[in-house]
Amino acid sequence: MVIICPQLEAHGACTNPLCTGYHDVHLCDLCGIFCASTSYYEAHLASKKHRRKLAGLGGQYHCTICSASVSGRKSWVQHVQGKRHCRNAKNKGVLPEVAPAIPEVLPGKVFCGVCDKQVPEGLWPSHPQSLEHRRKEGYTAFKTALEEAEKDKHGIVLSKGLDFGIMENTDAARGALQTLTIESTVPSSRVIIKKVSLSSSFAGGQSPFSITTTAEGAVLTYRRPTAIDIRFSTPHSGRMDDRLEILFEDTALRVTFVIARALKAIVGSQADHELLKPIAPFQPRRRTRAQPEAQVVSGVPPPSKNIIPYIINLPRAQPSESLLAALSETSTGKALDHVKRVFLPKVIDSSTYSRYFKTLLWTEEYRMERDLEHYDIHDAQLERHGLYYHLPVPGLAEKRPSVLIGDRFLVQKHGAVEGHWYEGHVHFVRQASVGLRFDRSFHGWSQQQRYTVRFKLNRIPMRRQHQALDTAFAFDKFLFPRKAHILPLASRPGVGPIVPFNSLIATNPPQLQAVTSILLQQPGSAPFAVFGPPGTGKTITIVEAMKQLLKHKPNSRILATAPSNSAADIIASRLASTLGPDELFRLYAPSRHLDQVPDELQSCTHKKRLEGEDKSCFSVPPIPILKHFKVIVCTCVSASIPYGIGIPRGHFTHIFVDEAGQATEPEVMIGIKTMADNATNIVLAGDPKQLGPIIRSNIARQLGLEQSYLERLMSTDTYDPQSGHGLSVVKLVKNFRSHPAILKFPNERFYANDLESCGNKNVIRAFEGWNKLPSKKFPIIFHSISGKDDREATSPSFFNIDEVTQVRKYIQLLRDDRQIRVAHNEIGVIAPYHAQCVKIRKMLSGVADEVKVGSVEEFQGQERRVIIISTVRSSRDFVEFDLKYTLGFVANPRRFNVAVTRAKALLIVIGDPNVLSLDPLWRSFLNYVHLNGGWAGPGPTWDTTETVDESGEYDQHIRAAAMTDMNLLARRIEEVVTDNVQTGMASGDDDDDDANVDRPWRELE
Repeated sequence: MVIICPQLEAHGACTNPLCTGYHDVHLCDLCGIFCASTSYYEAHLASKKHRRKLAGLGGQYHCTICSASVSGRKSWVQHVQGKRHCRNAKNKGVLPEVAPAIPEVLPGKVFCGVCDKQVPEGLWPSHPQSLEHRRKEGYTAFKTALEEAEKDKHGIVLSKGLDFGIMENTDAARGALQTLTIESTVPSSRVIIKKVSLSSSFAGGQSPFSITTTAEGAVLTYRRPTAIDIRFSTPHSGRMDDRLEILFEDTALRVTFVIARALKAIVGSQADHELLKPIAPFQPRRRTRAQPEAQVVSGVPPPSKNIIPYIINLPRAQPSESLLAALSETSTGKALDHVKRVFLPKVIDSSTYSRYFKTLLWTEEYRMERDLEHYDIHDAQLERHGLYYHLPVPGLAEKRPSVLIGDRFLVQKHGAVEGHWYEGHVHFVRQASVGLRFDRSFHGWSQQQRYTVRFKLNRIPMRRQHQALDTAFAFDKFLFPRKAHILPLASRPGVGPIVPFNSLIATNPPQLQAVTSILLQQPGSAPFAVFGPPGTGKTITIVEAMKQLLKHKPNSRILATAPSNSAADIIASRLASTLGPDELFRLYAPSRHLDQVPDELQSCTHKKRLEGEDKSCFSVPPIPILKHFKVIVCTCVSASIPYGIGIPRGHFTHIFVDEAGQATEPEVMIGIKTMADNATNIVLAGDPKQLGPIIRSNIARQLGLEQSYLERLMSTDTYDPQSGHGLSVVKLVKNFRSHPAILKFPNERFYANDLESCGNKNVIRAFEGWNKLPSKKFPIIFHSISGKDDREATSPSFFNIDEVTQVRKYIQLLRDDRQIRVAHNEIGVIAPYHAQCVKIRKMLSGVADEVKVGSVEEFQGQERRVIIISTVRSSRDFVEFDLKYTLGFVANPRRFNVAVTRAKALLIVIGDPNVLSLDPLWRSFLNYVHLNGGWAGPGPTWDTTETVDESGEYDQHIRAAAMTDMNLLARRIEEVVTDNVQTGMASGDDDDDDANVDRPWRELE
């Protein structure tokens, strides 16, 4: 319905950036929100905010289209879908998807206009004193006061607010001048300018704005403008704002009043802002999977699906309908409580272990399915090439999502019968497209035909984990080891002297102790942990241990696993230096591309030619040959292949898991629960202080799926690094990566200050004395910048143009520096949001393409000579401040630890200190940098010598300061109106939806 915008008509202005005065406007009576388009309205109806309000109606609904009341949510859904309702909606020219109106009176409820919600009568007396109510009441008062201050009044008219626009750094440093004019429009009035000031002056802060001329004491003359000059000058980049407040006195009426104007400026690159600006205003993505999958025509799977001769079938492992119903609860909190009460065992022990983790896997799978909906393509085209149909997949090159050979898509022609889909199996994956094969009944293709495409989750990795959990292997000494399970080490004489293959290990006591302990473990000992903080050489240590086992115990058979192919390839490559292709086998899943394998490992693999095709894929040799290998290396998920083809339990004397902290416990258990027997020794290597596995479900995360097997063991007394040293655990302490200043802070916060900086001085101290360092001996820079976090189109991921520009400037400084030569591939840029990574790559395209830009997860296990971190978030709205949403992934100790420990010689962090300092960990780090002279940009607004409050309530301090500013403004304004204020639409708050957009997809074979 095309009508005049109600906000424009009522208030003279509309907050919607798309508003042109006449547009498709839809009002949600339930939430009191105008939506400026049909798509906005549909997105709002699907948002969690709306659904929560719907749930709060107590089962009473009122339809404004039919003027009818409906009882019960299910009845409401049926009513909206009914023919009578749809006919009435069509006759009135409105959408049938109307929101229910709020009944004037709800039984047992009182409506609070300030909080915009129904409050139970029993809680109403105390509600006005609640923190939530008082905060929103104060915010409403502030908005009202601010709107009143910005109104022209008493016949005095001011020019609009002063926006200095986007200024280059050189221009901002020189300074710029703008003029604000004041004019009296009433001939007989007599008004005096009493005071001209900046709001920052009341708070005692520093401002880049200054009043260079004032007219205090001047009497305004009718139609004769009075000018006030405002100067802007700063050496810093970022966004600046202030408020000009002018106090007037009407001498005839003997009243004083205030008129205020906003001041703002952006210091940065005009070209950058033009290049990186949002491509479209942000609006939440609509969910579109309402249409059922009633009839699915099966596709043609790739030949590689049957290339491995399995003799044990994978279980279907389907979740129960009751669990799916519980997970579909509107509220995440309700779903979490339901799962805990009904589906999880009260006690987790060896007998309930499998049931517990199977439930968590189904919970995670449910969330993964929902997250895949974000990638559905609603207007796709297919290109036909013989038997294959090529489908372009946005984000494929970045593995968002990750697509492997054998994955499935569902495809439906536009205009097809509802519920009728064709399944397409992926036969090959290219950089930006995949090749699908459908059933022969798939016809009607043309270049003009459009399709709806749904991504379907590949359940095989999950089914392999379920298969392992279903086995009867459940010994306490492996699942819940106690000190009584720790066996003493065997005597050395039976082994002989240990001469390390890697001579450096002989000079590193913790590494040598770990190798010795693994070598001397008695068969069937409890798992042994190699606790390897950043840069301490845990992979080198376990590879040395494997080599020593094969040297001193030739009958050893080793299964070496890791969560990723890249980590498994590192193990295999280091073993290949001493083991031949008849001793070492690198087991790959058939979905792995042949060209993704390092050259030195090609001879350690086995390939089979695909039937009817002129190409091969990875497979396994016959069982007698496979059993002959001394070491088999594979991913945790592919560790199910030996079990599936019939390798007997107990064949492997040792099972190693590298990067064990990054795998879920069920992943690690694939190899252990299917291959180990009572005499198998298990070795875990990793760092529980760094990132754990990527878990997409908030429910599964809270229930423990994010805690790795390694972390769970090391949280017990049995694996205390002090008391268990050499018996159950060894903590490596020699760091060969980072400069002492870079290592110092994470060392104290996460590793009990045990780490020693032992890196090559020519590498780690290369930037000491660099002329761009604020402190010449301290190779850490925190660059303070106040930017703006933006979103665009349907992506909830954030980006910050001001920080992108600053990242590029530092890379240019490094590239052009003649004092220290730095190659692009020696620089890494870490950002917590995918959208920021995309913008940075765009800015560096064609200039510095070899600079790796990625998330914290993508950098775990990696290192660079120089690391630049862009923290992105820079919210200025401290009144409605929410630490969780504003800091996002930044406020996570493990992500922080991984991010700041990737650098060898130089660490640069770019961010808004006013946001970051709300988190106690970040505040401590900022204090550390500032006190050591590494600060650049505007200084901190707090005392960096004060002890940090670890309770983490700095957001409350910011709120209190903001409230103080509100109260001061209100006191400075004598006239306050009490008109209702339309505050606009807030975006949906689905925690998992927003967060998971920035979580990478793990590539599980």
